[in-house]
Amino acid sequence: MSQPNTQSITSVGIDIGTTTTQLIISRLTIENTASGTSVPRMEITGKEVIHRSEIYFTPLLDHQLVNSVAVADLVKKEYAAAGLTAGEIDTGAVIITGETAKKENAKAILDALAGLAGDFVVATAGPNLESIYAGKGSGAAAYSAQRHKTIANVDVGGGTSNYAVFAEGRAIATACLNVGGHLIEFEPRGDRITYLAEPARKVLKACGFNWQVGDRVSLSELRTVVDVMAACVVEILKQGELSPLTRELLMTAPLNCGPALTKIMISGGVADYVYQAYKPQTMADVTMYGDYGPLLGLALREKAEAAGYILESPLETVRATVIGTGTQSVNLSGSTIHVREDTLPLRNVVVLSPFTEMPDSPGGIAQAIRREILRFEADDTGAYLALSLKGPRTMAFADIEVLAEGILEGMREYLGGGRPLILIIEDDCGKVLGQCLEAKARNSLEVLCIDQIAVGECDYIDIGKPLMGGRVVPVVLKTLVFNNALG
Repeated sequence: MSQPNTQSITSVGIDIGTTTTQLIISRLTIENTASGTSVPRMEITGKEVIHRSEIYFTPLLDHQLVNSVAVADLVKKEYAAAGLTAGEIDTGAVIITGETAKKENAKAILDALAGLAGDFVVATAGPNLESIYAGKGSGAAAYSAQRHKTIANVDVGGGTSNYAVFAEGRAIATACLNVGGHLIEFEPRGDRITYLAEPARKVLKACGFNWQVGDRVSLSELRTVVDVMAACVVEILKQGELSPLTRELLMTAPLNCGPALTKIMISGGVADYVYQAYKPQTMADVTMYGDYGPLLGLALREKAEAAGYILESPLETVRATVIGTGTQSVNLSGSTIHVREDTLPLRNVVVLSPFTEMPDSPGGIAQAIRREILRFEADDTGAYLALSLKGPRTMAFADIEVLAEGILEGMREYLGGGRPLILIIEDDCGKVLGQCLEAKARNSLEVLCIDQIAVGECDYIDIGKPLMGGRVVPVVLKTLVFNNALG
């Protein structure tokens, strides 16, 4: 029987941010793009957004507690508006971003959404991953590929500014700064402070102000503070020596992409005020949403232009992260995979990368694997482990056998607990390696071997149920520590 060459899946993206929460639903088309006589190559060839939610203020119980029940209610409301149920969602991602990711009940949010996200929707957080999703959703990744220009996207939300630099469509560097448009809250259309986040207090100290909740602030005073924030955002782009305040606000390593940047794109809730002629006359003009976001947008435009950067317009501003999350979070394995369908889905699999260079003997391979497992077991989370590797030294069967023997020896104690052997391979050899491992195993061994996925320094992955007649599986990368370029 011939197997289908195309399949459509439904993907959801949910972004729970410092200020706003939103959702999109997309239809992704998977297609075999190889010729009839070649090994099948499955690719996502179409991405269509079929539903965009309203933009909601993130529901909070107080400044430290997100109302997870209310968030779940918003998701239910949008599913109904789209005419879909959770069971009709195939894949996607929930991303908790900015200051919200620090709230003490972030886990409660994930638990509340777990039953609403279909069979394989993951929850993830982390500034580097957020940066990449926002840059893809804003159009910066596509811009770099189409124009053959390096460009930085800066996604400025309520609590953070997330940087991703793209070249030829791939992310080559990321960073995150604790500056956003909602770190100081005001009475809507007023001048009285109702809340001060800790990063804002650091900026105020640097400016010589000692504002407290209840104080009234003039437009000129607020402009002074916001100008300092905007200067810190632009300072990161210069990749030079950072001021003490910028270093204190930096949440990741500094941005490091090599050559000097000339083009930037700004997305996020603040971005609409970067790209329009906005001139506030009073505090009421600035604090219409209870924060200073509009003024930060104006200051960013002025600081960026003064520094000589060319501002390119994004395709999406406030929706950039959720668009990226919903349409870009899913990767596909290669078609030469070795899996048992009843093993899947698997969630929160910890990825270990034991090799910088592949050893040339089974003993050397085993030693490197044991060393990496010992490092992980110091934390002992009880999670499943996956080994990430490029592949055997060569595609010759003798080298595949050497790799299989080394993996089995190095993983012997771990596998003794009846756990599956999970391998994530960059080269196109998953099926033959999986078969070789099963043949060489002394006891019954469950092997899950997927290929054509470059995981790099990803901390966790989720692996979904097979698609396209069992020929591919969806893989979602989570909590990235940025290293390899990601398409």
